[in-house]
Amino acid sequence: MATTVLEQPPNMAALFAKAAFTARGRGGDLSDTRLARHGVTVEPANLADYARVCRFPLADSLPATYPHVLTFPLQMALMSDRSFPLALPGLVHVRNRIDVLRPIAASEALDLEVWAERFATHRSGATVDLCASVSSGGQEVWRGRSTYLARGARAPEGAPDSDVTVAVGTLDRAAATWRIPDDAGRRYGKVSGDVNPIHLSGLTAKAFGFKRAIAHGMWVKARVLAAVANRLPDALTVDVGFRKPLFLPSTVTLSTAQADGGWDVAVRNATTGTEHLVGTIRAL
Repeated sequence: MATTVLEQPPNMAALFAKAAFTARGRGGDLSDTRLARHGVTVEPANLADYARVCRFPLADSLPATYPHVLTFPLQMALMSDRSFPLALPGLVHVRNRIDVLRPIAASEALDLEVWAERFATHRSGATVDLCASVSSGGQEVWRGRSTYLARGARAPEGAPDSDVTVAVGTLDRAAATWRIPDDAGRRYGKVSGDVNPIHLSGLTAKAFGFKRAIAHGMWVKARVLAAVANRLPDALTVDVGFRKPLFLPSTVTLSTAQADGGWDVAVRNATTGTEHLVGTIRAL
């Protein structure tokens, strides 16, 4: 298992371009390569912008989803490399789990590490997990797992079955209604670095088969956590499944219910009831 330590964060726009030009001819199994960065510090201005876009209250500790923003460029570097068996264009983020082991102060220097694992068979193709770990002072403080689906792809022979289901209880009552503007993808892309064209405009989204731009799944997850931010434990697990795309603009509802000492949550289209996100929030 080889770990490559990067001195600077990868250029996200360049990685998306590289992934598009090298999409053809991929295959094989997952590489055991890991990418890392050491001593990463948070830019206060970016953190403030992120909190504003996602509606988090300003605090001395990082929002639960913010370390994903720090590790995502490294995951992109893994997926855009020719050794990655699945073409990045067309990958769909279908599940995301975050474990916050303790509050992370915005002033801490962080060590980041990412890798890919669990190449699995799915009824619609194949899935792969992009994993991330964040440490401070030699102790892990945060970890994340993003499951991506490649429709029509095939996992290696003998691969396990994919697990993308997040089970929640009955969520009938809407706790809030959100009107999501058509520039939500551009605003989140600016603060997160996730400039995937499917999120930025209707024109660029249509080039990838979508009728309109769609919201980032991680932005929707962050909005949910921001809505219950004052009721969250210091150490928690947030596991969500991304269902149907949330087209921009849209009006959606957030439903919540207390369960097992935490919360079950769902984000649905306010008119049709289509589920965009379902998930669980639990204390660790």
